[in-house]
Amino acid sequence: MAAPRPRSQRDPDRRERILVAAAQLVARRGFHTVGMADIGAEAGIVGSGIYRHFDSKNAILIALLDQVMDRMQSGAARIVGAAPDDRTALSALVRDHVRVAIQDRSVLAVYHREVHNLPEDERRRLRHRQRHYLEDWVHVLAPLRRDLADGEQRLAVHAAIGAIQSTLFFHSGLAETRLAELLDEMAHACLGVTPAPRERSELLMTKY
Repeated sequence: MAAPRPRSQRDPDRRERILVAAAQLVARRGFHTVGMADIGAEAGIVGSGIYRHFDSKNAILIALLDQVMDRMQSGAARIVGAAPDDRTALSALVRDHVRVAIQDRSVLAVYHREVHNLPEDERRRLRHRQRHYLEDWVHVLAPLRRDLADGEQRLAVHAAIGAIQSTLFFHSGLAETRLAELLDEMAHACLGVTPAPRERSELLMTKY
C-alpha cells in the first residue's frame, strides 16, 4: 500500500508577502487598476493561492489599513505608557511617526489614498481608530501648550502629522537620515514644543 502523501505546508510568510505586494502596487497604480492576479504575481504566488489568505481585494485593503493602524496605535500606547514626562512622550510620538512614514511609506500612502474605497462600516471603524491615535498626541501636548485652547491643540497635532506625511506624496530625493531630521524639526515647530533629547525619546519607540 502506498504511503500517504504528506500534506502541503502553507508558507508562513505568504500572507505578509501578499500585503507587501498589494501595498506597493496600489501605491503606484491605485486601487481600482490592480487585480488579485496582479497582486499574486507581484508576491510570487501562482494561480488561486492568494485566495487561501484573502477572499477579495477589499479584504486585502482592510488588512493593509488595519496593519498600519495597529503599528501606529501600539507604538503610541507604548510611548505614552512608558514616557517619564510629556515632552519626551511627544517627541517620541513625532519620531515614531516619522519612522513609519519613511519605512512604511507605501502602506501609509495607501491608507490616505484608498480608505474611501472601503465599505462604510469599515471606513467608520478605521476613522475611529485614527481619532484614538490622535487623542494620544493631544493628551501629551495639552500640558505643554496650556496657552492653546482645545481646538488649537488639535489643530497643532493635525498640522504636525500633516507635515510628517507630506513625504508620502512628495519625493524629495533626500537621504533618509536628513529627511527624518527635517520632518522631526518641522513637526515640532508645528506643535510649538522644543524637542526632547533624541536618545531619551528613542528608548520608547517601537523596535522593528
